[in-house]
Amino acid sequence: MAVGFGLTGLSALLRDGRRVAIKARAASSASPSLALEGYMLGELARLSELPVPRVYLAEPDLLVMAFIETDGGPITAAVERDAARLIAALHATPRDAIGYDRDTLIGPLSQPNPQAKRWIPFFRDHRLLFMARAARDEGRLPEGLYGRLEALAGRLEAHLTEPPFPSLLHGDLWTGNVLVKGDRIAGFVDPALYCGHPEIELAFTTMFGTFGTAFFEAYEALRPLEPGFHEVRRDLYNLYPTLVHVRLFGSSYLGGVEQTLTRLGH
Repeated sequence: MAVGFGLTGLSALLRDGRRVAIKARAASSASPSLALEGYMLGELARLSELPVPRVYLAEPDLLVMAFIETDGGPITAAVERDAARLIAALHATPRDAIGYDRDTLIGPLSQPNPQAKRWIPFFRDHRLLFMARAARDEGRLPEGLYGRLEALAGRLEAHLTEPPFPSLLHGDLWTGNVLVKGDRIAGFVDPALYCGHPEIELAFTTMFGTFGTAFFEAYEALRPLEPGFHEVRRDLYNLYPTLVHVRLFGSSYLGGVEQTLTRLGH
């Protein structure tokens, strides 16, 4: 099966009976090293109980992982509640710093992770403005919209809050990265790993309708959210993945950027 961005994917049965999932990068592809995806999965396995595929081999052009059995079912309310339990546990362990030991990826795009003590400057410089500048420089983001994003970036303290501690984040929780079997989560794949505010992760789950009311009710029963997340901060945080999609897929995502800026008075 095709997995996009110059990659192909398939499964195979080994002689010992294990089924593995294999990703391969074409030699001529400009897609990033698969070794980094393997590293991120390994870190999630090492540092959390989040169900992720075991990595057997991670090289620049080849990634071999344990195959996760799914049934192709939908993300039901029961699945959402199971996901909430897992994600809340992931977020509950304090980590030492914002960022990470090395830069990572979101999809095929670079994601800088310099370690920091404060979340809001990190989000401003290394998420919102980093992705906006890249989109502008690639001709994907009009200069006027970039200027409005820059103005918002200067006033983030008025909208965002600092977390009580940094949390480890999967970083790319959209529907395609959530594997389901029955009423449970079978696994999470394709992370965009770093440590930060859990709210940016939670916001991303709403961007394409991955999780909804059942998820948030279950999550907030375990880890209550500060007032204003659903009303303001969710959409602000989703500017980051929206800019990712502007870079990858073009102008059809610019309307979402403009609408959020208008809502926030920018």
